[in-house]
Amino acid sequence: MRRIIGGMFQSLDGVIQAPGGPSEDPTNGFPHGGWMFPVSDEAVGDAVGAFFAGPYDLLLGRRTYDIFAAYWPYVDGHAKPMGDAFTAANKYVLTRGAQPLAWANSHRLADMAAVAALKHSDGPDLLIQGSSTLYPALLAEGLLDQLKLYTLPVVLGTGKRLFGADTPPLTLRMTGHSVTPGGTVIATYEPAGAVGAGAFGNVDSPPERKRQRRMAEGSW
Repeated sequence: MRRIIGGMFQSLDGVIQAPGGPSEDPTNGFPHGGWMFPVSDEAVGDAVGAFFAGPYDLLLGRRTYDIFAAYWPYVDGHAKPMGDAFTAANKYVLTRGAQPLAWANSHRLADMAAVAALKHSDGPDLLIQGSSTLYPALLAEGLLDQLKLYTLPVVLGTGKRLFGADTPPLTLRMTGHSVTPGGTVIATYEPAGAVGAGAFGNVDSPPERKRQRRMAEGSW
């Protein structure tokens, strides 16, 4: 059985939109495309290289696939080895649409049942880069094995976030972490079960009873 492993760049306030350049994803008027490069460092590049060092196939959402397919087959210079590797890899695209997937070695997946069947097949690990729309369903179905977050030292204030409203509640266990010289926190997480609850302690004071009443009335 394969593992499904995600990798994601995010800002300190959880924005994942268009880290790679101004034209990558300016939807909803996002003004900060390319935000990661001024605050990144060589160690981040080394960590990304290690992420893709072993055998892998790619698992992508349709929009990330479109971004990759328009870029990686055409790059030259220092990025060409990565472009060649992505072209050679099998690329599994979760999409309800019927648009052509013209990039070599691309395959369509219709739904999460198809993703689960792929995970249970023989082959290398399935790596996700970007493709934030995949995570709520993967987590809900228990299909994600590992998530590597690269949290860069910048606050953006606006933009798409990794975990949207459809993300199920769950606990994550950190299995590894490092901090680059430039301040990027690279942390690896694995799902660890349901969210628990606790409290510092309950105080039955008149102000607390009043606060509880106001919350119940919607006036707090």
